[in-house]
Amino acid sequence: MVILTGHTLTLNEVKRVLYGGEVAIASTDSMEAVERSRKAVEEIVSKKKMVYGINTGFGKFSDVLIEANDVEELQWNLIHSHACGVGEPFPESVSRAMLLLRANALLKGYSGVRPVVIERLLDLLNAKIHPVIPQQGSLGASGDLAPLSHLVLALLGEGEVFYRGQQVPAMEALAEEGLTPITLKAKEGLALINGTQAMTAMGVVGYLEAEQLAYESELIAAMTLEGLQGIMDAFDERVHLARGYHQQTEVAARIRTYLADSRLVTKQGQLRVQDAYSLRCIPQVHGASWQALDYVKEKLEIEMNAATDNPLIFDDGASVISGGNFHGQPIALALDFMKIALAELANISERRIERLVNPQLSDLPPFLSPAPGLQSGAMIMQYAAAALVSENKTLAHPASVDSIPSSANQEDHVSMGTIASRHAYAILQNVRRVLAIELICAMQAVEHRGVDKMAAKTRAFYEATRQIVPSITKDRVFSKDIEAAAKWLKEVDQSFFLVHPAPVNQYS
Repeated sequence: MVILTGHTLTLNEVKRVLYGGEVAIASTDSMEAVERSRKAVEEIVSKKKMVYGINTGFGKFSDVLIEANDVEELQWNLIHSHACGVGEPFPESVSRAMLLLRANALLKGYSGVRPVVIERLLDLLNAKIHPVIPQQGSLGASGDLAPLSHLVLALLGEGEVFYRGQQVPAMEALAEEGLTPITLKAKEGLALINGTQAMTAMGVVGYLEAEQLAYESELIAAMTLEGLQGIMDAFDERVHLARGYHQQTEVAARIRTYLADSRLVTKQGQLRVQDAYSLRCIPQVHGASWQALDYVKEKLEIEMNAATDNPLIFDDGASVISGGNFHGQPIALALDFMKIALAELANISERRIERLVNPQLSDLPPFLSPAPGLQSGAMIMQYAAAALVSENKTLAHPASVDSIPSSANQEDHVSMGTIASRHAYAILQNVRRVLAIELICAMQAVEHRGVDKMAAKTRAFYEATRQIVPSITKDRVFSKDIEAAAKWLKEVDQSFFLVHPAPVNQYS
């Protein structure tokens, strides 16, 4: 069970809820803060104070006063007019994360919603009723208005949801679970949609997959080092301590640990003096990507516990302040950074693939073909990797440098953070396929060298992956192998990968 406070949610807890099926509940103290905040909103309505988002219009209509008997209709109109999302829906994991993160943000007690609103968000989450939310249509300020409006429709018993493996009307799923729709009161519609939960949820799901993929990239690179008889001196701990980046030092330590007992890798001068950069600089390049991922993790964990709607209610209603916490710039920049970090893992992987298949760069069979000339082997797998890498270069263009004014120029600078999050996830899928290709080629190369000479850790991974992708004994439709290997990498047991290896230095 994960207890939400609005302040303490971690990525590990999110992972447990998203993929472990753990129940999330609201803490008692947080709900008390929510109740105090709600009383402040009700007092504003009863006294007819003019406060943005409570009894005014929205955006350019912020100066239009709404009468007390119209505030519920105002919220209904807001959700329905703002549900303008288009395109394919977010993955269910993202929809699930949006429910969790929105509930956690409202539990901070600055938003003025009734406790029942948060309870219903958690009811949907725990019953695995996931709103169908189109991916496109958000500018990332004023928050993720369109995507979150589609989420709110499910609370109202409208729209569609994913439920028990099917896409069904929301009311059908609610009835099945014995839940009733809610009716939005003053400020609640705005409080639910004026936030960054779409970009943050997409970013969280992407980060969790990216973290695993980054670890996998190192083990795959270690197998490639065996296939190319790489020189281990470049991974000497002293080299990396001399530079000072702890992520770089940790990558080198993991590679050393993976290959500690390998009889396929070599020492400086044994076969050649230096390896190409794609082998020699694995710690420097992968380590730099880890630096970016660490930055992304920090920003996501802050945003997961942030109050991102507007206005915010302080001091039990003594102060109601309009600000701009809905602006997604911090997450937009972080996820643009993640795009670059992931793209680089594929860039260097593709260069290692080239070294595995190019007969001018190694003594391996040309294109790892079982019958060079008659059979093409892995020739076109490298083409596919090159195409994916090139596509990533386009997707890695920063979304956050763009801005288009909206709401009659009242909202004249926006983050495009949700676009950044979606492109980061697209890059992630491409990177996984490039690494799948490297894995297939590396396995073929170590077979040529002698599987019995592999390190214990890489051999265990080799043998597990061989259950998914058989050896290349003749040409076949390799697309199926690439997709199977990519699916395997997404689902593989993390026990294969070292997270914090002991500082070993066998190659000094």
